[in-house]
Amino acid sequence: MSYTGLTIAVDFDGTCVTHEYPYIGQDVGAVPVLRELVEQGHNLILYTMRSGKLEEDAVAWFKENGIPLYAVNSNPTQKKWTKSPKVHADLYIDDRTLGVPLIYSETTSHPYVDWVKVREWLVKEGFL
Repeated sequence: MSYTGLTIAVDFDGTCVTHEYPYIGQDVGAVPVLRELVEQGHNLILYTMRSGKLEEDAVAWFKENGIPLYAVNSNPTQKKWTKSPKVHADLYIDDRTLGVPLIYSETTSHPYVDWVKVREWLVKEGFL
């Protein structure tokens, strides 16, 4: 089965980049997979605890890497049917999600998302 047009909420620190908050960490392999998701017709929502200038820095990272965002910390369509502050999405990619594959590195203080394995799963399940 092939899926298109899904809304995917993506965390930032530890998911797209290494944990170096409040700074922007190093890319952990997210860029090509996120670009591929957008190319396949999926909408990405940046779903982060960052706010203010720090949120703007994360949004700039997406722009600098040629990854268009559908929204930031909200899903514009859900306001029509709920007042819930939780972002509605079809998938959530977050280093704090149960079951997400992680890389543990001696050079970082926190594990981060293994995008090779995430991409393999997305392909296997028909999202890519």
